[in-house]
Amino acid sequence: MMISVIIPARNAEHTLSATLSALVPAAVDGIVRQVIVVDGGSSDGTAEVADQAGADVVESAPGRGGQLAQGAAMARFPWLLFLNADTVLEDGWERSATSFMRRVDRGEHTMAAGAFTFRLDDKGIAPWLVERLVHLRCKILRVPYGDQGLLIPRQLFDAVGGYKNMPIMEDLDLARRLGRRRLAMLDANAVTSAERYRRDGYLSHSFRNQVCRVLYGAGIPVSMIARLHGKVETQA
Repeated sequence: MMISVIIPARNAEHTLSATLSALVPAAVDGIVRQVIVVDGGSSDGTAEVADQAGADVVESAPGRGGQLAQGAAMARFPWLLFLNADTVLEDGWERSATSFMRRVDRGEHTMAAGAFTFRLDDKGIAPWLVERLVHLRCKILRVPYGDQGLLIPRQLFDAVGGYKNMPIMEDLDLARRLGRRRLAMLDANAVTSAERYRRDGYLSHSFRNQVCRVLYGAGIPVSMIARLHGKVETQA
């Protein structure tokens, strides 16, 4: 039950330290064996933060899907944990992860990927509602996104084709290929920065994300969705 952690990052020096620090207990226990930070062209101290923490730092073209795929190609261990650079796994996450991995490895659980419970680092009605809606979506549809992390056996990751080099919706794309039966929710929290929600407005940010998901489901090209989402294809 050894994990390679892959973190795509771009201009994440202010959040990456906390993300990496949360992995230390699992590294001490020998569960996390490798941490790969795939830097998509940062202009700040992201690479320095990762290097000082002992992570393997890889330079990449910007674009989250491509960064995830590049990091996975360098992973050396049988379990992969994909984690955003502004997401912090709460204390004790490794116990839930270890229990899940053990059951999968022993054949007591079908070959599957696991995602953590979504939380925001903010208080109030708006973040609480967003958390509840994400919980409901995961309970009904079993479609987690990148800010919940993804713990997956390398064997399964390769079997479904891994992450695609997409400008947006790469998490939804992979979740759909995995299917509901091969996605499990882990009993531990992944706390994500609410900065984008606070900056854009909770209602506006959530509505825009939902529109993008509906458009993707309708078969609209991801390049067009990325533009509507306010991104360019080369942005991480």
